Amino acid sequence: MGQTGLETANEELKVAVLFGGIGTERDVSIQSGTCVAEALEQAGFRVVRADIRPDNLEILDDSSIDVFFPALHGTFGEDGRLQQKLEDKSLLYTGSGPAASRLAFDKMASKELFERAGVATPGAIELSAGSDLRQLEEQLRHFGPEYVIKPIKQGSSVGISIVSTPGEALAAAQQTLAEFGDCMIEQFIPGREVTVGILCGRALPVIEIRTKGTFYDYHAKYVDEQTEFLFGTIEEPVAAAISQAALNCFGALGCRHFARVDSILSDGGVAYALEVNTIPGFTSHSLLPKAAARTGLSMGDLCSKIIEAACSSLARR
Repeated sequence: MGQTGLETANEELKVAVLFGGIGTERDVSIQSGTCVAEALEQAGFRVVRADIRPDNLEILDDSSIDVFFPALHGTFGEDGRLQQKLEDKSLLYTGSGPAASRLAFDKMASKELFERAGVATPGAIELSAGSDLRQLEEQLRHFGPEYVIKPIKQGSSVGISIVSTPGEALAAAQQTLAEFGDCMIEQFIPGREVTVGILCGRALPVIEIRTKGTFYDYHAKYVDEQTEFLFGTIEEPVAAAISQAALNCFGALGCRHFARVDSILSDGGVAYALEVNTIPGFTSHSLLPKAAARTGLSMGDLCSKIIEAACSSLARR
């Protein structure tokens, strides 16, 4: 890897933006990667764009690259596998490492760590191929009155449904299991959907998400122009508590550089952490860039700070 000039001007740094991948979020990843590449070019970096797959990683052998910027969402991007390959080659890259990525990608594993960190999270039970359905149905009776079914290892709200009886929950979970693998049935918490971007150890302004649909699903995230992203709608003491909870989740998983933490603010004013996205979107609809812009950072500034954080982590090592 070319290590010269990491602390010099942007134009002396060559960055490879990695996008694409093999998951259900491939199209979104291509959009994110394109936006990141354009922003870095405008900021003065030399940029190489690489649409990669597990069987097409030739870019990782390019010794002229100084920093790799993964912009892959979901499978192979956020599950730690790509990060492990980067680590194995001793390459410098942005974002969380393999262990933190694996933990964040596993929603059940994340919940355990959120709870240990003192952060509220909705109750959940896991459904796998060998689960006792009768026993699960009995457990679900304590959750009601609604249930959220999620694949344990997917992003962008792929495969999520909301139902209102234990029987419906199990039926939907079995369908999700067949399509996506292990899934979870989560307690539905009525409230407001909020998200907190984290950049270089600090929380960005809280965003409240208001959708026209039942919840912030894939369509609301990437297609629906009526989805609202609002700042300043949550009173300050509560917003500060949401931000601190997000930072606690980020730290509990061992994340670095940047991430986005999604939560539900219950009607009782408690923030329930749902998940940490270690490579959140960088598209025109995406929330990390919106939150950064609220603090005066352009997309170029945001991506530059992430590159600087990666270079600083190398210097500390």
